[in-house]
Amino acid sequence: MLAFVLIALVKVLVVFTAMLLIVAYMTLMERKVLGHMQVRYGPNRAGPYGLLQPIADGIKLFFKEDIIIPHANRLIYIFAPTVIVITALMSYAVIPFGDNITILGYKVDMVVADVNVGLLYLFAISSLGVYGVVMGGWASNNKYSLLGAIRSSAQMISYELPLGLSIIGVLMITGSLSTMKIVEAQSQVWFIVYQPLGFIIYLISAVAECSRTPFDLTECENELVAGYQTEYSSMKFGLYYLAEYAHILVVSSLAVTLFFGGWHGPWLPPIIWFLMKVFLFIFFFIWIRATYPRFRYDQLMKFGWKVLFPLSLLNILITAGVMSFLA
Repeated sequence: MLAFVLIALVKVLVVFTAMLLIVAYMTLMERKVLGHMQVRYGPNRAGPYGLLQPIADGIKLFFKEDIIIPHANRLIYIFAPTVIVITALMSYAVIPFGDNITILGYKVDMVVADVNVGLLYLFAISSLGVYGVVMGGWASNNKYSLLGAIRSSAQMISYELPLGLSIIGVLMITGSLSTMKIVEAQSQVWFIVYQPLGFIIYLISAVAECSRTPFDLTECENELVAGYQTEYSSMKFGLYYLAEYAHILVVSSLAVTLFFGGWHGPWLPPIIWFLMKVFLFIFFFIWIRATYPRFRYDQLMKFGWKVLFPLSLLNILITAGVMSFLA
């Protein structure tokens, strides 16, 4: 029992530290890639090739003046960024990042918690993140913040439905909500082969869920200044950005887990395969930001309800029909 507790604590510590490190350097990766795509230099002053830039940014945010605006609901205003960060970090608990290994005679799963309702847990926890946005927008006592929060909640609800329905095909094939069993079921063939439509719906919905370009209407500068985070500064502002990048990491890891075989791959160690696939998805998020313009809000809602939602239902019908035919 003691060994089980110690192993669980070590896994939580390692995953939490790795997540924070990856999220910090995702910001540098985005600025570097955007710089190259826009034919300009990215950050290159802090350390060799700008490698210390995330640390410099963290120190700057930590020591900046923390402003709490007058007439804000102080308790909710302070608490809101914490909600969205905690939900983003907790979501990673059920995502496997490697095959089992044996350490000192103990078999260790490369996942914080392998539970049989892993996907249900992940979607339940990640959907709570919208409360951090709504609370921050409402408590700021600013019309732009409130409008950004309302937009964000409507957008997340509209795209969570096709996002959830897009993975039903994967669940029908595996018959399990355990992320470990879903990855093990892809040891021969990745589910992207069986579920191409489900993957496309998942990918588009995931970009919208993260409020990234072309769906970044919750914070578009020319309409809402910065949306729900307009009145935030210092580390509270930093926490919102931390949550955004952590969310991108979670949906990228989940895409690899559900459709691209998780850690499976030849020659290289499983965890290297997993990380390579995840970083390809993160690069895709950055590429999209550098390439596409922003949707109008009515286009965003129409696309979610009139295109993605019917397509996700169609994907379930096709999957059920093919499985019945082959049974």
